[in-house]
Amino acid sequence: MEFEKMTLEKEEGVGILTLNHPEKLNAMTTEMWLDLGRVVETVQKDEGIKVLVITGAGRAFCSGSDVSGRLALRVEGKIPMTHRELVEPVGYLSYFIHNLDIPIIAAINGTAAGAGLSFALLSDIRIASDTARFSAAWVKVGLIGDMGATYLLPRVVGISKALELLTTERIGLVSKVVSPEELMPTVKALATKLAQGPTVTIKFLKRGVYKGIHNDFLTQLDFESYAQNICRQTEDHREGVKAFMEKRPPRFKGI
Repeated sequence: MEFEKMTLEKEEGVGILTLNHPEKLNAMTTEMWLDLGRVVETVQKDEGIKVLVITGAGRAFCSGSDVSGRLALRVEGKIPMTHRELVEPVGYLSYFIHNLDIPIIAAINGTAAGAGLSFALLSDIRIASDTARFSAAWVKVGLIGDMGATYLLPRVVGISKALELLTTERIGLVSKVVSPEELMPTVKALATKLAQGPTVTIKFLKRGVYKGIHNDFLTQLDFESYAQNICRQTEDHREGVKAFMEKRPPRFKGI
């Protein structure tokens, strides 16, 4: 079955959802997000699908949302926010993915950044190739994790690691170990990196992770939507998107 830059195939009771936008490392376009709702509805209704596998075409799993599309146009003031975008929780479909009553396996074949990380977290089982790379990429464009990332990540890796990964953008499976003489230089380097980041975003990330430990999933989606809509109004978000498009490091001001 074909959707916008996605395919859903069925093999012996297994539904295989392939994100098929390899020229953009399977970045999710607006059309893909809309079609994802049709995919979830199809899987829910098809009793012949006993397990869902999510993977990507080419060398990436999913590199997040396509920043060069609707997001860039909105930052440039060329299109307004729609009523649906303002009212519906960001990543609302993730609630229905999370609540599918069949096992979900993420076949992580390459880069899993932003929404790609969320797809991996929404899965029950994650199997990665040795080319897989994980990145909590939202902070690079002045946004917080969404699709339930602030709810799911601390439940998978713990609060401390979740905050480290979400705020520093890179994800590793092994915690850093340093010698005594490297301790303070390492701590200062991390502190400086955080201080130079998008301040509003980082504050909401911390609040979101701690709220996520106690909130149910829908409540956390509501919080993410609230925080994301504030982050979208910051200069740091606009700077992050511009820097991404111009292929340069962002110059965040903390506002």
